[in-house]
Amino acid sequence: MPPTPETVEVDFIAPRHLAGGGDPAWITVPLHRACGWSHGNDPLMPRVLLSSPDQKALLRLEPDPDGQWWTLNHAAEADRPAWYASFGARTPVELIAVFTDALTDPAPAASTPSDPYEPLRQSAWQPPTIGADGLVSPDGTAYVQRLGTAQEPGAWFVTASLGPERKPVWQARFGEHTPARLVAAFTTALTDPHPAARTNSLRSLPTRAPDVVTRRTTDVLAVHVAAALEERVHALAARRTLPPTTPSSPRQPPARKSRSR
Repeated sequence: MPPTPETVEVDFIAPRHLAGGGDPAWITVPLHRACGWSHGNDPLMPRVLLSSPDQKALLRLEPDPDGQWWTLNHAAEADRPAWYASFGARTPVELIAVFTDALTDPAPAASTPSDPYEPLRQSAWQPPTIGADGLVSPDGTAYVQRLGTAQEPGAWFVTASLGPERKPVWQARFGEHTPARLVAAFTTALTDPHPAARTNSLRSLPTRAPDVVTRRTTDVLAVHVAAALEERVHALAARRTLPPTTPSSPRQPPARKSRSR
């Protein structure tokens, strides 16, 4: 009798912005292997530093109990001042990856929204109160706001929160000069209804309240779980050789040949 294929318990969690941080390799490995970002080697420091091939962008991942864990700084260019983006520890890696994928895309899609609010409006996000700035998700757990005025717009803030006191779970911040298409890529990802895949999610979930977060546990073939990151790397690397019209959408661990619980 042939051996039974090994499986791994995978939790599919919705809404995805409350799924916990996830595996940082979903971001760092493709940046290095598919996009040519270089990294330092300091095993004595609990941090990761990645720099873009043109040395204009630096991504820092550094555990900071009092601040943002992910910070991307981009140098000034002829048509744009320096800008930054940062993400809290529990920001799902899938959301951050959409941002870094858009940044490194050699042929950005012309269909990308130029207004970061537009994808939210199309998904029924509403102002928190009449006349207030920003938009809130239908379930009230995510809030997007831009500071400043119409004449002098400021930074963007995206906050995921829980409970009657709206305790923050994570926050993403985008400087006032961050390209709008990159912020729009992030807000578009916020509206994605598909669950996020996690292993050992009970250790990382910000809440276990079933009325807020749903968790479906499924046994997935281990080979599929292991292959998910490789497929993502290959898909991003292919952007350098495929025509601009060819889509590349990284996949999450598939649930085929699995059984639900």
